[in-house]
Amino acid sequence: MLSFETTCAFFVASLLMAMTPGPDVIIVLTQSSLYGMRAGVLTTLGLMTGLLGHTLAVALGVAVLFQTSEAAFTALKVLGAAYLLYLAWQSFRSGVFRAFLTQSLFPGYGTLYRRFLSNITNPKVTLFCLAVLPQFVEPERGHPTLQILSLGGLYELACLIVFTAIAALGGRMATWFNRSDRAQMLMNRIAGCIFLGLALMLAFASR
Repeated sequence: MLSFETTCAFFVASLLMAMTPGPDVIIVLTQSSLYGMRAGVLTTLGLMTGLLGHTLAVALGVAVLFQTSEAAFTALKVLGAAYLLYLAWQSFRSGVFRAFLTQSLFPGYGTLYRRFLSNITNPKVTLFCLAVLPQFVEPERGHPTLQILSLGGLYELACLIVFTAIAALGGRMATWFNRSDRAQMLMNRIAGCIFLGLALMLAFASR
């Protein structure tokens, strides 16, 4: 069972990560701006279903690493920290996103859901989950698998809240993102600091 402090800290971090500009944010923003809030929500559900698959894969695999192999855990820690440093570097050097909106025929709600369910095949999402979720696990508080599933659920909830809000404000948000370069640069800097902090936490973590 996760501690109250860990739950709160992870949920706040998840909200901040979900709010940083990136591919998923732009996807939800553009779909809701083109086709309305319902389309944005269906797009979000597709992305969340894919994320659930990644969380299950990480939970089943990382539990074994915690219990059996110091060398495997160290290797995972090094890879995870390196990947988070890469994300921080990308965020610090990023320019601005442009959500170019074009009118097109509505593909249907089912198509929108299935289209973005495909992110379950993206190995970068699995690597991100591997890098972030395990460092919030507290082995003395119960089985790592259940804790990782709980953390994954919290992250999904945070993403659902943020992406639904973006879907509801799709048209207005699209206009703001396209006009405010300074806002996008600020969010990229915040994202870089978050990734850098997580990388340092992971680098000094023990099994």
